[in-house]
Amino acid sequence: MGKKYLESIKLIDKDVYYDPAEAFDLVTKTSKANFDETVELHVKLGVDPRHADQQIRGTVLLPNGTGKKVRILVFAKGNKAKEALEAGADYVGDEELVTRIQTQNWFEFDIVVATPDMMGVVGKIGKVLGPKGLMPNPKSGTVTMDVAKAVTEIKAGKVEYRIDKTAIVHVAIGKKSFGVQKLVDNFNTIMSAIIKSKPASAKGQYLKSISVCSTMGPGVKINISKLD
Repeated sequence: MGKKYLESIKLIDKDVYYDPAEAFDLVTKTSKANFDETVELHVKLGVDPRHADQQIRGTVLLPNGTGKKVRILVFAKGNKAKEALEAGADYVGDEELVTRIQTQNWFEFDIVVATPDMMGVVGKIGKVLGPKGLMPNPKSGTVTMDVAKAVTEIKAGKVEYRIDKTAIVHVAIGKKSFGVQKLVDNFNTIMSAIIKSKPASAKGQYLKSISVCSTMGPGVKINISKLD
């Protein structure tokens, strides 16, 4: 562990569960890197990811965005391709983009959006997009005829949350430079969405634990008693 990290740990009581405002204040104070660190949220849920009806997944538009420049690739043709470009998509095309990804191992994009009629084309590279979490999906709003709306919302700060195999949601909710209040606003928005996503089949405690941290900083535990 580096000197800065060890200094940051001293500011946090590992036995204390902080209110959100206190937690984000500590996150900003313990962010010591020489760049605007991303602030990450980690939520452990009391669900079983092995069951299809307990796969927690959704999207939410963060009120203050993510602070990250997102590169969007859209698979569309004709007027839909034009709409995507006008909305601010970084790359738009069809078969030629598939070929580029297949032959050049090209992945200079962060999110993929596609119109439903293009999913047959996109399916050709499903095996490479899937493991990277880039495969378009109707549940996340990335398979849609309204590509302009999808691009606009993603650029504005729409994020996807989903549990991993260990029933934990990992999602970026802003930057250190946002300050405490904007981070709290984003936190409240996404936690509200996660809580509303609780499946009827989930038994027992739904929110198990919540922690936040900056890219290079230590984790800060949040008091869940007022959230569940």
